[in-house]
Amino acid sequence: MIMKIMNCLIDDADEILSLYEAARNLQTEKKMVVWPFFEKSFIEKEIGEQRQWKIEIDNCIACNWAISFNDKDIWEEKENDDAIYIHRIVTHPAYCGNRYVDIVVEWAKTYAGHKDKQFVRLDTLGNNAGLIKHYTSAGFRFLGIFKLADITNLPGHYHKESDCLLFELSVK
Repeated sequence: MIMKIMNCLIDDADEILSLYEAARNLQTEKKMVVWPFFEKSFIEKEIGEQRQWKIEIDNCIACNWAISFNDKDIWEEKENDDAIYIHRIVTHPAYCGNRYVDIVVEWAKTYAGHKDKQFVRLDTLGNNAGLIKHYTSAGFRFLGIFKLADITNLPGHYHKESDCLLFELSVK
């Protein structure tokens, strides 16, 4: 088994959308906040900007995530150009339970350090004790539950849930 971390390719877009569909099904089953449907063009744009990443095992995307370099709509006054932001971590159903979040976190700390960033940040929606435990066990500090001031430019799932959980990890 060979595991590689790399940028996603345009040819990965359909597989990423399939992973998102599996995640939505699981979120629905667990009665969590459900991700919206993302257009293929949105994913392709992120791929083109080299903001979609994957853990590939035996030519299969075992885990996928997106990053951004600013997130003012969510982090508001905390956004100081000092972090990378992880979005939509998703694991292929056949690879669930392998804690790829730990690998993503180590990669993100290294990547952020190379970009002279001080923090790795992420958010999730809904008061989900399981996700709080999951992310804090991966090294993130839970900053609390916040109400977002302006959701106009955010994806649809932010319009349906007002509790935004913020997590931060120091790179150093």
